[in-house]
Amino acid sequence: MAMVMAALLCLRRRAALTGVAPRLATATRQGALDCRNGDGDSPWVQLPPFTPLDATTAAARAISSRGTGGEGVAGAGATAISWVRRCCPDLPTSLVHKLFRLRKVKKNFVTAEQHRLRRVSAKDQLMPGDIIFLPVHPKESSIAEKTKKFDNRNEIDFLRSLEIYKDEAIIVINKPPGMPVQGGIGIKNSIDVLASIFEENSSEAPRLVHRLDRDCSGVLVLGRNLRSTTMLHATFREKTADALADGTQHVLQRKYLALVIGTPRHPKGLLSAPLAKVLLQDGKSERLTVRASSNAASVQDALTEYRVIEYCPHGYTWLELFPRTGRKHQLRVHCAEVLGTPIVGDYKYGRQAHQNWIPLPLPRTINEELLRKRKLPFGLVVGGGSIAEEQPQLHLHCKQMVLPDISVAVHRLQSDVDPDFSDLEKLNFVAPLPLHMRLSWEILKSVET
Repeated sequence: MAMVMAALLCLRRRAALTGVAPRLATATRQGALDCRNGDGDSPWVQLPPFTPLDATTAAARAISSRGTGGEGVAGAGATAISWVRRCCPDLPTSLVHKLFRLRKVKKNFVTAEQHRLRRVSAKDQLMPGDIIFLPVHPKESSIAEKTKKFDNRNEIDFLRSLEIYKDEAIIVINKPPGMPVQGGIGIKNSIDVLASIFEENSSEAPRLVHRLDRDCSGVLVLGRNLRSTTMLHATFREKTADALADGTQHVLQRKYLALVIGTPRHPKGLLSAPLAKVLLQDGKSERLTVRASSNAASVQDALTEYRVIEYCPHGYTWLELFPRTGRKHQLRVHCAEVLGTPIVGDYKYGRQAHQNWIPLPLPRTINEELLRKRKLPFGLVVGGGSIAEEQPQLHLHCKQMVLPDISVAVHRLQSDVDPDFSDLEKLNFVAPLPLHMRLSWEILKSVET
């Protein structure tokens, strides 16, 4: 029974797909199809054949262009990981990434003699008709079940206290610094794994639609069902495409607040600097860096708008950052390598700037409540981490997000033959600053120039 749990998770949402349910495949039943996964004849979950752009994705593109729902591009491809997440929405994203990382995900490969399964990478593009196979392992499938049995009242109340907004389609939270969004090596709890706690009477767990770094805080959006999640994913993708096409972006807007070391040469500007991944320590770690050319396949264009909001003593500057594209570590790299002003607490991209770090003294007039350190659930700590500390926390916070009303868009997509999204209202979410950034703000305000 335990070995088929992952398969059952995938079956729950089959009606929202092509109508073809995922099924179990074994080596003995498939005949010429070699389905061995390295564990003898253990079964696989066979996902439905890949089909191109669906109505939900087309609707998201229409929202981005403020048009109608029938303007999708037929034949648009998708990556292997996006198809797995769409077919198996109940599997935690961290588990899906783990399966790809461990090379456990396979794709059908046809030769003249037989059908075989070959490993597929997360970013591999699928062609219509491609079939993905997932292994069924009881330890992995139990991850989703574990969240359903979660009964620590303090931790449940803490997570639900993070909610900023909730409707039929989305949940918006103010992610605390230090809380991982996705699972990984050494990470026991993450927003992705614990997302089901945000729902009380639903068979579906909310799903991530974008990311925040572990030490970053602020507005984080989750989709409450498969359709809204798909629409949000596409909306975030279209935001990047629109920004690169004409330099403008209105449908989705994000504003970050950052405290940086140093002073930018200009009070505002638009940073256009492609990013590329660099492997370190023989591939054991990686970092992003600016590349002069974006022609290489591994290089991604990245655009960031910035504005100085406060020049401070001791060479600090408060910035507002508006990412027009959504690349990994984009804001941190652009601040450190393009502006030459690394973010306070960023030891990955601003290590040199922190080597001679000197904490600022605390003013006598500071509110004592800001200084009191308290332990929170999941090993988090509130208090400390300001510029008065020997090792400050990352001072980067997603303060505001504006996005279209996805709940109304979903209703129109379900009820109208040719839905019009041109008049969708915008939802505006604001997340209060974390305590360590509020404390740094008060410290800098009290220091005489």
